Amino acid sequence: MNVTRATFDDVMVPNYNPAGMVPVRGEGSRVWDQDGAEYIDFAGGIAVNVLGHCHPELVGALTEQGNKLWHLSNVFTNEPALRLAAKLTDATFAEKAYFANSGAEANEAALKLARRWALDKFGEDKNQIIAFNKGFHGRTFFTVTVGGQAAYSDGFGPKPGAIDHCDYNDLAAFEAMISDNTCAVMMEPLQGEGGIILPEASFVKGVRELCDKHNALLIFDEVQSGVGRTGDLYAYMGLGVTPDILTTAKSLGGGIPIGAMLTTTAIGAHLKAGTHGSTYGGNPLACAVAEKALDIVNQPEVLEGVLKKEALFREILSAINEKYNVFEEVRGKGMLLGCALNEKYQGRARDFMVAATNENLMCLVAGANVVRFAPSLIIPDEDIKEGLARFERAVAAVVNAE
Repeated sequence: MNVTRATFDDVMVPNYNPAGMVPVRGEGSRVWDQDGAEYIDFAGGIAVNVLGHCHPELVGALTEQGNKLWHLSNVFTNEPALRLAAKLTDATFAEKAYFANSGAEANEAALKLARRWALDKFGEDKNQIIAFNKGFHGRTFFTVTVGGQAAYSDGFGPKPGAIDHCDYNDLAAFEAMISDNTCAVMMEPLQGEGGIILPEASFVKGVRELCDKHNALLIFDEVQSGVGRTGDLYAYMGLGVTPDILTTAKSLGGGIPIGAMLTTTAIGAHLKAGTHGSTYGGNPLACAVAEKALDIVNQPEVLEGVLKKEALFREILSAINEKYNVFEEVRGKGMLLGCALNEKYQGRARDFMVAATNENLMCLVAGANVVRFAPSLIIPDEDIKEGLARFERAVAAVVNAE
């Protein structure tokens, strides 16, 4: 069957507006489309392809497990899930893991656990969830309501209640909002969709202290920031603040759909048998690939390499900006970077992304004003240089079209 980009419009619900080309093959940080044109991938499947495309060790893990066992359901456990859970808890603050298929599902589990924990320990009045404006936690109705972007949650009828939002990095506003009725605070330790916003150290520490004061759980959504993306295995490790619950997905599977919620034994005990579940969660195929991805990423040379690659990106982006003056700043950490547009180019991030695609570079946006890069953590330096040469041509095209 011959399919093209036009087929999308015929057969797919129109909630996406994909690029005109259709990728068919990838290797490392390079992708080829139906016409054989080659692209450099700075998008990483939205911070998912942590080791690029078709990494030989991930292909090996997938093939090996694919010949053994694909799916069981959680009526039975399986070896890859148990190994992955052991490695995640060994490498983090956590003592217990729960597996799902995506970041949204991991966040859904975290929120349900927090509510159940508070109900069991303190009664039904302790139900408030606080999150942050411009935050993003997924597209289920619960997670999209907790996410601080009304455009994503409006228009679907009555929303889940007892959810409040305040501005990220505004500790005074947060302190005024939290109380003994707060059961949980959900935050990204580096806001992704909201514009690649780093937290101030005093803000993160203050949030932790106020959660402790009011017996509220601190949930870190590390779906985008986790698994080496910032140069630490998880971003919380570089902030000196430990959450009570952490969610992880995206890079965890290296391209295979998987999510996990990590927590302590005492908190996790409140998800008693039957209180939550997932048919596919923890399936052996996904867990085998995720285990291999985690093994590779959680090595000093890979994590240290992330910060060296960030420095190279920043050096070249600075030179591009000196020439064309389009960015106010380059935000983010590690291989999660955002080029924030200056006043002259406000609202035009998508124009830069489209221009980049035209120059055979795949990149992303984070809102209307930020061009986002989330490439493989092991992208070769020559691919960074060539990709940014293409990006410079894209920037020139947008500027010269004025």
